[in-house]
Amino acid sequence: MNKQQLIEQIKLKKSFLCVGLDTDIKKIPAHLLTEEDPIFAFNKAIIDATAPYCIAYKPNLAFYESMGVKGWIAFEKTVEYIKKNYPEQFIIADAKRGDIGNTSQMYARTFFEEMDIDSVTVAPYMGEDSVTPFLTYEGKWVILLALTSNKGSHDFQLTIDTEGERLFEKVLRKSQEWANDENMMYVVGATQGRMFEDIRKIVPNHFLLVPGVGAQGGSLGEVCKYGMTKDCGLIVNSSRAIIYADKTERFAEIAGEEARKVQLQMSEQLNNIL
Repeated sequence: MNKQQLIEQIKLKKSFLCVGLDTDIKKIPAHLLTEEDPIFAFNKAIIDATAPYCIAYKPNLAFYESMGVKGWIAFEKTVEYIKKNYPEQFIIADAKRGDIGNTSQMYARTFFEEMDIDSVTVAPYMGEDSVTPFLTYEGKWVILLALTSNKGSHDFQLTIDTEGERLFEKVLRKSQEWANDENMMYVVGATQGRMFEDIRKIVPNHFLLVPGVGAQGGSLGEVCKYGMTKDCGLIVNSSRAIIYADKTERFAEIAGEEARKVQLQMSEQLNNIL
C-alpha cells in the first residue's frame, strides 16, 4: 500500500484507527480456550467486528512469540486472514527489530518476503546499516521508533547533546537521509502532547504511528491538534481499550462498538481537514 492509497482509505472510512492485536492467552474470554487455536479465534472475531471502523491492524509480535511455535502459527494465520478477507487494511508487524546489517536483512526477509506484510516497526539505535535493509523492498514501509509513549522514553529520547538537539530530533533528521515520506513513518506516543509540534517542524509530511490512546491515557484531541496534517498524517493505535472491552461471549460485538466510538471521534477531527 502506497501513501496515496493509505490516504484514500482514511478518507473513505473517515477513520485513521489502527486496532492493536496484542492478544494475550491469559486475557481472552475463557470460552475461547476450548478452540483449537484460541488466539486466532479471538483475532478473527475482533477483526470481523472492527474492520468497518479501522484502516490498519497491528499485531505485536511479543504476544505471539511468548507462545512459541503455536503463537507464530496464530500470527501467520491472522495475517493471512486479514490479507484474504480485508485486503484494504494496512498491516503493521510491531516487532521493533533492528540489528547489524546481515541480521536486519533476515528480519526484513521474514516480514516482507515470507509473510508479505505492509510494514514493520524498527529500532534506530544501531544506525543506518541496521535500518536500510528494510528499505530495499519496494512498496513496503519502515516505521521507525522516534518518541515513544512509555515513561522510560525520557531516559534517553529527550537527552540533549552539546548542540542542543534532543535524541529523538536527531533520529528524525538523520533518518531522512535514508528514506522519505513515501516509505518511512515514525512512532510517536500519544502521551507526548504538544511535543507533536516539535516533531512536525522536522517531519511535516510523514505519517506518524501513534500508540497510547485509550488504556495508556493519551488524548486523541491533543494528537490531532498538534500532529495532524492536511492529509491526516496519523495512524492512531488502540489495543486494550478495544480488544479487551468485554470478557463475555459478546466480546467481539463490544469491541466493534468501542472501535465505532473511536471512529466517530476521528470522523469529527477529519471534518476539519477533508
